[in-house]
Order: sequence, then structure tokens, then C-alpha cells
Amino acid sequence: APVLKRETLEKMWIPQYAPAGAKTGYGLGFRLDTIGTHRRIGHGGAIYGFATELEALPDDGLGVAVVTTMDGANTVTGRIAGEALALMLAVRENRPLAPVALTDTVTPDRARAIAGHYEQGKSYVDLFAEWGELRLRRSDGVMYAVRALGDTLIVDDRLAYGQRVLPLRDRIVIGRDTLARAEAAKPAAAPSRWAGLIGEYGWDHDVLFISERDGKLYALIEWFFSYPLEEVSRDVFAFPKSGLYDGEQLVFTRDAHGRATRVVAANVAFARRSVGPESGNQLRITPLRPVSELRREALAASPPTERPGIRPADLAELVVLDSTIKLEIRYATSSNFLGTPFYSQARAFMQRPAAEALVRVHRSLKPYGYGLLVHDAYRPWFVTKMFWDATPDAKKIFVANPATGSRHNRGEAVDLTLYDLKSGRPIEMPGTYDETTGRSYANYPGATSLQRWHRDLLRRVMEADGFTVNPEEWWHFDFKDWKLYPIGNQTFEKLGVR
Repeated sequence: APVLKRETLEKMWIPQYAPAGAKTGYGLGFRLDTIGTHRRIGHGGAIYGFATELEALPDDGLGVAVVTTMDGANTVTGRIAGEALALMLAVRENRPLAPVALTDTVTPDRARAIAGHYEQGKSYVDLFAEWGELRLRRSDGVMYAVRALGDTLIVDDRLAYGQRVLPLRDRIVIGRDTLARAEAAKPAAAPSRWAGLIGEYGWDHDVLFISERDGKLYALIEWFFSYPLEEVSRDVFAFPKSGLYDGEQLVFTRDAHGRATRVVAANVAFARRSVGPESGNQLRITPLRPVSELRREALAASPPTERPGIRPADLAELVVLDSTIKLEIRYATSSNFLGTPFYSQARAFMQRPAAEALVRVHRSLKPYGYGLLVHDAYRPWFVTKMFWDATPDAKKIFVANPATGSRHNRGEAVDLTLYDLKSGRPIEMPGTYDETTGRSYANYPGATSLQRWHRDLLRRVMEADGFTVNPEEWWHFDFKDWKLYPIGNQTFEKLGVR
């Protein structure tokens, strides 16, 4: 039975606050427009875990409902609904079905040429390649994928579609805005009074990120909306007057050490999440068998057979090429995920072209006041086998399979960070080395502007010399020709003395 009378619906489909006779706008609960001469009505919505779209051509008796399992992704549901209506209408009118316009990934060379930091006044965007995609990050931290539609680049993401991105020689045009290529200025440190507030709060399905950006605290809520906050008092912040939370506040509760344990945001209590080394989120595994037994078996085993055409190994020691590169080789100590030393010497080697590129990166950092601190580089294959055999099946996602070897085994991967040339101390990043939380991602949105700037500086100078970051580990970089070198199994002792 009908829920509403047809006359009621017709009144709901009249555009409100619009000139008489208008066919587009918003009615009572419906978005109104047309497809050609056909009247179209629609409504979208979202709740945690879902986004929906309902669209119909009421005069034609055609309609479609779309559901996706991600809240806020109404750009996707809306596009699917619109294309479906157009195709159904074509079938009804016995017309050929028009192909759906599909975008493609931006080629790696084109993405590298476009990548960079661009500014327009106080607004800025960063473009970079990640997961085989070109991505655009706005100054508030929200990110979009940029894809190719023929020769044109457009935003094509869960949050937006269709905005044109036009790269020029020294600037980029995004929609109507023109931004000039520039070097991102080093930001000031965040106020110390905010240190205990910055972090993650809430649940896996609804994480509230409190971060600092450009001298303001931000709340990233519902994963896609980033709000600048106004400081009312030490523990009270107000949402801006624009957006969903006009008039609402965030009220933090701190412990005796000044660290927030929860925040009430818009009258909803979010408990602090266990994120960071102080919460036990470093990867720690108890070996399944004694390490001495694993070592004996691994040394007796043989690496996988290499394919033809592999270059001969030419491992060079990093500190021999430049003695100012600092080492903190975790696998020569018990400060690693298995809690025991695996290397008998604290040394770092890479294939010579990669090693020489790393030295160039190290020297390019000097004007900034930084140098490279290396945690790991070439890793003998037998150590990778020990990792694998020591790790329970449920955690093998964190270690490389010795059946295929790793890029570390080829001497073409490096784990590293920055250190301060004056003090010699490591630089603070958004997350810590080998941390198993979202803070390890190369584009984690939290932390402070200065921490993210340091992380992005490391990435920028490394990528400028042929390295590529692992998107899940900000500290891990692979050199461009890693496929050309063999899996190595030599111990550090066999590689010679310094």
C-alpha cells in the first residue's frame, strides 16, 4: 500500500526558495533536477559503515537504489545511480547504450613530473604517487585520487569526482584555483600545551583524530571531514561555525601527567585509543622455536633460484662511502620485533648505485640541518628465513616470505629516518620505527605539522633520487632497480672488514 499520496509527493518535489516554474534545486527531502527532459528526484545519506543513494524518474516509472559499505562515499553511489538511470532510460527509449566514462591511473613518469608542493596564499596542496595512484592532499589533510580521463586529469575518488587538475610548468590549476610550485616551509613546533591532546580517540568504526596543522588544532571526524578548532580554554575547543557541528564543543579530560584520556565531542564521549609505543604497539613476537635452532636451519638452507639476466651483486658499505651517515642497526641488538640479535655486526650495505644515491640524499639534507640515520639495509636471506620460521601464521603479514625473498635481501631496500646534525638525536616523526598502527602509514593524517613536515621531507628527498616509499611504512624505501639484483645470503663478515 502507498505510504504517501501522490499529491503529497508532488508537493515535496517542488523546489523550495526558488523562482516559480524552477525544475532544479531542493524540495522537501529530495534533490531535484533533470536528465534531458525527464524529471529526476533523489536523496543520498550515510551512517557509520554505509552510504546510500535513491534516484528516480517518477514520470517514467524508473528508479534505482545504491548502497556502498563506506560512510560518506556518496560521490560513488550518486555516480552509479545516475549512470544506471541513464542506461535504463536508453533501454526504455530503444537507444544504444552509451559507454560509461572510466578513468585510468596516471602513468608513473607523469605522476613523478607533477608531484610536489603547490601554494596559493595560505592554501596549499601536495601531489604525490602512492599505491600506483597520483594523490592530492589538501592543506586540511583530506586526500583525493587524481586519475586520467583521456588526456585530462581529474579528481576521481570516494569523496569527489570531476574536478580538473591541469599541470603547467611551475604551477597547477585545480578547478578555478592556480597554485604555484614551492618548497614547503618548515612549520613551527606545536604549542606544548596541546601535546597531551594530540592523538586518536574512539572506535575502529569511528576514529576521531586530533592533530595540529599550521598553528591550530584540527579534528578529523568521520574520516573525511577535517575541522579547525577554536581554543576556548586549556581543555575546551569549539567546532567552527561552518559544517555539521556549529555551536558544539570538544571537552578533554587529562590524567595527572597532562595526557588526555578522553574527549567529549558534540556530547559523544570518545576514549583515547592505544596508539604509539607507550601503548605497546611496537611489533613484538615470541619466536616459535629457539633462535639458535632457527639460525642453524636457515644457514643450511638455500635461497630461491634467480631468473636469468640478474646483475652481479656489488654491495657497498654506507659508512665507508660517507662516515657521517649514522647507524642504529636494530637487528644487531635485541631492540627488534623478535627481541634478540640477528646480525653479528652493526653494519649497513646496499648495492652500489643505491648506496651512492643514498649518500647524495644524505648530503642534500645538510642545508636543512639533518642527516640520515639507518636502521637496516641489506639483510642476508637466511635472516629472512629465520624471521619467517619464528613468526606465527597470524603475524606472517609482517615478514617477507623467504620463498620469494625480499628487497632487503637484494640490497635495494633501506629502513631509515632523519637525525639532527647539531645534537645527533633522531628527529620525531608521526610514528615510530616498526610501529604496528596507522601512524606508520606514509600519509597518516594525525600528529603535528612539524612531525609530518619531517616525514614528508624524508620522502621528498628520497624519491628525488630514485627511491620509493612503502605506503604502509614511512621509514622503508626501495630503490628503483631492485628487480635487477640477486637475493643475497652473505654474512656481514664475508663482505669484508671496514
